[in-house]
Amino acid sequence: MNNHSPAFIREDPWRIFRIMAEFVDSFETLSRVGPAVTVFGSARMPRKDPFYRAAVTMGRELAKRDLAIITGGGPGIMEAANKGAARGNGKSVGLNIELPHEQKGNKFANVPIHFHYFFARKVCFAKYSVAFVFMPGGFGTMDEFFEVATLVQTVRIPQFPLILFGKKFWSGALRWMREQMRGRNKFIGADDLNLFTITDDPHEAVAVISEYLDRVGPPDKVPMAFS
Repeated sequence: MNNHSPAFIREDPWRIFRIMAEFVDSFETLSRVGPAVTVFGSARMPRKDPFYRAAVTMGRELAKRDLAIITGGGPGIMEAANKGAARGNGKSVGLNIELPHEQKGNKFANVPIHFHYFFARKVCFAKYSVAFVFMPGGFGTMDEFFEVATLVQTVRIPQFPLILFGKKFWSGALRWMREQMRGRNKFIGADDLNLFTITDDPHEAVAVISEYLDRVGPPDKVPMAFS
């Protein structure tokens, strides 16, 4: 491939500056937010669903503990967690990205940040969080789950709490990881499945996160990713 083609000279170097601008703007905003918990989950979750209500409860209770809530900024579970944080008078961060279907910013994110590039957005989820909650979701949630789990497993980020919310939803994936990844093929280590806490109780999820923060010390002592 000729990297000196007119299209490369005209477009790609300038694209680098757009990427850099996304990182600079988002880092500047998020560095002032303080310790945060990222909540992942489906944009398609109905407001009447118990998981939606659980995400509202979790966001509110975490906000009461002076923890910001970070979501992808869209509808469904993201809206629910942002709503809970806003109702708890906390910082409710929405890392929104425009997609052809279903993604649009929700009104409960009082710290909205807009992205064009998926990878810049994903860096911000990991860099500014001290815990992660994975609610039921689709391909995007699975992508985020395995990416964060890989970062913890490979010690690229600290061993933050990883909460799998919804025992029935996650049980099949955990069984497959246990039987295929670990048992039959030894593709993961014996302790890798101990990186997660699985629960159906939003208050238990909050307690796990709170206990971790109590153990590591005050906010300025909490280890951060990519430091």
